[in-house]
Amino acid sequence: MATANKTCSLGRRMYRFAATLSGVIALLIILWGCTANDFNAKAIAWKTYSNSRYGFEFPYPSNWTSLAAPENDDGIAFISPQDNSVEIRGWASQQLPNNRESVKKIKSNFQTAQGVSGVLVVEVSQQVGKVTLTLTQSQVKYCLQGRSKSQDFQNYYRFFYYIAQRYRILKP
Repeated sequence: MATANKTCSLGRRMYRFAATLSGVIALLIILWGCTANDFNAKAIAWKTYSNSRYGFEFPYPSNWTSLAAPENDDGIAFISPQDNSVEIRGWASQQLPNNRESVKKIKSNFQTAQGVSGVLVVEVSQQVGKVTLTLTQSQVKYCLQGRSKSQDFQNYYRFFYYIAQRYRILKP
């Protein structure tokens, strides 16, 4: 009986390893495709969304449609005219004192063109790929997210990254 348990345990570990390894390989393949130099920011007509409540702004393509802004004016979402599953969202919120400690533990891995450091996270599931930028200044948490279907994510990664680089905080 002990041999059967060891075999099942070993089999489960091998399966988990293979599943993890295949997930990592899939992510690397997707991100490798994201390094393609086919994104040309100059070919896009840009507008700038500005949020007066929290004092932030970011560029978005002028032909994208904005979704209804929330009543609290904490941000906005824009969708692509070619595919409404491709979107850019920007928002901000006040940090609760307890949440500030957990945010400080995460090391910055990104810097905007403005020089503000933050955390950029790339997540790709079977359905959705997304890039999320989080910046924290004083008691405000600023977020920007670009998302698309996972199979199209490699076509949008550089586009989302470009917008994240140009995210600006206007209020000190």
